Amino acid sequence: MNSLINPFADLASIAVDLLFMPLIAFFVGLLMVLMMRKLSARLQRRIGPPFFQPIYDIVKLYSKSTQVSHGLIHEIGIVVAVGGYIASEILLPVPGMDGIADRGGIITLSYFLMIPSLGMALGVGQCANPNGSIGISRALTAMLAYDIPFIIVVFGVATHYQSTSLIGMIDYQQAHQWGIFEMPLLAAAGLFALQGMMGKQPFEIYVAPAEIATGPMVEMSGKFMGGLFVMQSFQFYTAGVLYTSLFLGGGNNWPEFLLKIFLVVSIPMTIAFLFPRYRTEDMLRVMWKWPVMVALIGIAFVM
Repeated sequence: MNSLINPFADLASIAVDLLFMPLIAFFVGLLMVLMMRKLSARLQRRIGPPFFQPIYDIVKLYSKSTQVSHGLIHEIGIVVAVGGYIASEILLPVPGMDGIADRGGIITLSYFLMIPSLGMALGVGQCANPNGSIGISRALTAMLAYDIPFIIVVFGVATHYQSTSLIGMIDYQQAHQWGIFEMPLLAAAGLFALQGMMGKQPFEIYVAPAEIATGPMVEMSGKFMGGLFVMQSFQFYTAGVLYTSLFLGGGNNWPEFLLKIFLVVSIPMTIAFLFPRYRTEDMLRVMWKWPVMVALIGIAFVM
């Protein structure tokens, strides 16, 4: 009897995780969006938006009528973009919930993190707007730029832990010491790559409002812009949780975990509002020079 109950209990536990992990990611991500706006305001000597402004923005965007749809591919593109991050959340272990992290490690997660940019390219490419096409080509170039150091960091971390399981990496750090102390060079390179993954300045050339009219977002209004807003919330959360899992030992409880991920995300957010954006070729040069060099030196120490 117990052998019949256990599989159903496991399935029920996974089903609960699959439901609540994306929901938690969404609401925590909204708080991160609010934090980004508050940081920007403080650095620019402004007051900043009210607490519920991210919720107001989503309601406003989804309540608007979408005047133009460029066909089925345009509709599917934004679903793929958001879906890539939702799929990523269930591979990121958090306090009390592992989702399917024990069935898919950091390699699978790395592939999932490429899906949002590809989904956005799919939808924007259907619009045939030159500003959107320029923006999405820059966005894919940016993905190529930060993916190289990111994959090198992932390889180094997996080599050090002798595992590709995020759960195993977290358990190791909680039993010994955080990865940021054992692999400081890889942690530094990972933080650099994180800046690019979040798509914030100085690596924000694919948006460039004064040059290409916000690029990929130029044909995104109403529900499409709302989808991109939701995607940004997931993006911030995913970046913070991933770095915390790799280098800061995850979290034993939610207060500790939230403190870590908000601290991690606040660093690139602060940098974003202090530096101007790079051109595409400058972004490639910087990303393929400093974080790659630091990550390779870090791998040398690990091996």
